[in-house]
Amino acid sequence: MTARLKSLIESRRFERLITLLILVNAVTLGLETVPEAMASFGDLLGIADRLLLLAFTAELAARFVVYRTRFFHDPWRVFDLLVVGIAWLPATGNLSVLRALRILRVFRMAGMIPSLRRVVGGLVAALPGMGSIMLLLVLVFYVFSVMATKLFGQSFPDWFGSIPDSAYTLFQVMTLESWSMGIVRPVMEVYPVAWAFFIPFILCTTFTVLNLFIGIIVSAMQSEHDASATAEREALHSDNAAIMQELKALRAELAALRDAAKR
Repeated sequence: MTARLKSLIESRRFERLITLLILVNAVTLGLETVPEAMASFGDLLGIADRLLLLAFTAELAARFVVYRTRFFHDPWRVFDLLVVGIAWLPATGNLSVLRALRILRVFRMAGMIPSLRRVVGGLVAALPGMGSIMLLLVLVFYVFSVMATKLFGQSFPDWFGSIPDSAYTLFQVMTLESWSMGIVRPVMEVYPVAWAFFIPFILCTTFTVLNLFIGIIVSAMQSEHDASATAEREALHSDNAAIMQELKALRAELAALRDAAKR
């Protein structure tokens, strides 16, 4: 019974079915935010959400029966358990905010689709390197925030009146969102050489530190792809070796039959 259940939940058809249900659930949850759809199909959407939740719960129960304690060895299965568990919490009182977290079920597709799984694996592998760059970015922001507060805080207290205000303003400058006409040029009207502060900041953050993030992520993605390719080659080599062993056994049996026929 367990073997048949395992073959079922690990089959391609079953994974495609679950992926389809996740997509349908994403659509129904999106329709719940549309007042016109709720007015016309509110009850139907609620029933569909409950049925889909029951389907996801049954899937997790089947996986737990098959894998038992090994169920918790896979981070994706633990994530699925948390998402489905949150959906079962009562959406009343202080827990009503958890109702909005039901959309997290859509992220389950990242664990069902191998290509998305490799992308997420690459992002997770990049976290240690990203942490180091984040620390560097915090140091850069702190240094420039202190400088900006002392240089421009008196004339522009709303933007640079304190270190948190300066950090927020510099974050806007880093994203290049209205940085010139919205912030830098008004500051330069009072401090003409303010460009000597903002241009090095943009070079250090937007064009250097943020590109380091991209470089680390790309490197981690490449490593994840290489690891997957290596695993596939090893699996193919193992299958070829097993086939060769079977061919050798068949040859030995044929030779034995020929010898027996000659006798």
